[in-house]
Amino acid sequence: MSNELLFPAEMSEADRLTIAAGPADGIGLMRRAGEAVAAEILKRYPSATHVHVLCGPGNNGGDGYVVARILAGSGVGTTIWASGAPRPESDAALAAAECPIKPRPLSDFDAEAGSIVVDALYGAGLSKPLSGDAAKAVDAVMALCLPVVAVDLPSGVSGASGEILGTAFRAELTVTFARKKPGHLLLPGRGQCGEIVLADIGIADGIIAQLAVATFENVPGLWVRELPVPAVDAHKYKRGHVGVFSGGPSATGAARLSALASARSGAGAVTVLSPGNAMQVNATHLTSIMLRKIDDVADVEEFVGERRPSVFVLGPGFGIGEKTRIFGLALLASGQSQDAAAQVDGLVFDADAITSFREAPDVLFEAARRPNAPALVMTPHEGEFGRLFPDIADDKTLSKLAKARAAAARANAVIVYKGADTVIAAPDGKAAINSNGAPWLATAGSGDVLSGIVAGLLAQGMPAFEGTCAAVWLHAEAGSRSGPGLIAEDLPLALLPVLRELFDARTAVP
Repeated sequence: MSNELLFPAEMSEADRLTIAAGPADGIGLMRRAGEAVAAEILKRYPSATHVHVLCGPGNNGGDGYVVARILAGSGVGTTIWASGAPRPESDAALAAAECPIKPRPLSDFDAEAGSIVVDALYGAGLSKPLSGDAAKAVDAVMALCLPVVAVDLPSGVSGASGEILGTAFRAELTVTFARKKPGHLLLPGRGQCGEIVLADIGIADGIIAQLAVATFENVPGLWVRELPVPAVDAHKYKRGHVGVFSGGPSATGAARLSALASARSGAGAVTVLSPGNAMQVNATHLTSIMLRKIDDVADVEEFVGERRPSVFVLGPGFGIGEKTRIFGLALLASGQSQDAAAQVDGLVFDADAITSFREAPDVLFEAARRPNAPALVMTPHEGEFGRLFPDIADDKTLSKLAKARAAAARANAVIVYKGADTVIAAPDGKAAINSNGAPWLATAGSGDVLSGIVAGLLAQGMPAFEGTCAAVWLHAEAGSRSGPGLIAEDLPLALLPVLRELFDARTAVP
């Protein structure tokens, strides 16, 4: 499965490179795009009696003229409504000339109940709010509740950000070409697309490789090669050791959820690090998870030196304040130790660990930028993101994807900007948008489980970006498959069938 996501400008460059390489030309690509859309319509709507094709003046409209020609040639009643004539001698003008149907002005748009609408007005390249006759057409289609098939992207949705520009069509089906765009996956645009079909129109993988794409859909193909497979001689400490900090006596559950998720995701050893006054509470609920008393930084340093944990989780239920900051900064400073055994490979900061630095974020960022600092992963939801990156969060010109990238660069951390369209961004600019989430994950403790999965995969040696992407996908897939009634305690066990399938796929990868 192709996992690159192309911004509109990158898609235009892919078209240009394909045409330059030959033998395909612009009108050839346009014909293939229109043929792909028409084929989906004929397959999915075999009893359609009339199709209204809305054509813009650009290449998206050119695709629409091809669609209309093929549908009419197949015996489907077809009307074209044009918002303007294509530029003379353009590929769209050639497509319009090949179509025997005389266009009618979009300003006169009228449709009957039971018909189908093909939105070929503007697609992914729209950069200004949809207005005028196009906006009126959206209103008319919505009023009649007509099914919409969008060409490339529903008009009115930004291909770069998923933002709705003024108003937008809500499609039942969206057919896009070569690769998806960020706007297909980012909200609210994702909700306007309906089912997304990716059509091959002859843009080769080698062409995409020339673009140096840095944005991806978070699917297993992005990271499955990095998924850890235990060696024959593996023992528990070779599979990684995770330490999870617990809160006080009344706030221990979050850490245990995280610890169990670390173990389920493959960490060979997991230890809950508990304050002395919560030891009894934690001991009552732990079996395969180890337990250790940790009250201050000296205890942490002693634990690191003795047991050599590779990754820590700090934040779930731990509490907000100075102690959290002290622990977090001490762990980030572990890379400065002359004792290799006392160096930590990775840290996962969630919840209280993030909020604890809201008054002094630069202290955290500076610590994360020091040479040999452990890889840092932070998993904020929208509110926590705003506390740590208030200026980025308030910048209305930035998409969620752009905000996550900016935060990752500033913090020198992998940022998991959580939500229904979770974005994972790395300091080097790589980013992935998750697409398999489900509303069932919106339950208390779900984020604690995610932090544990991230830690478990990093402890086994996965690189920070790939391991975090894998954790987000696993977490979402387990939640999606579990469905209604899911609570956070269910998630670690729900990982098992998903992991089995991934390991089968991993061992099949050469």
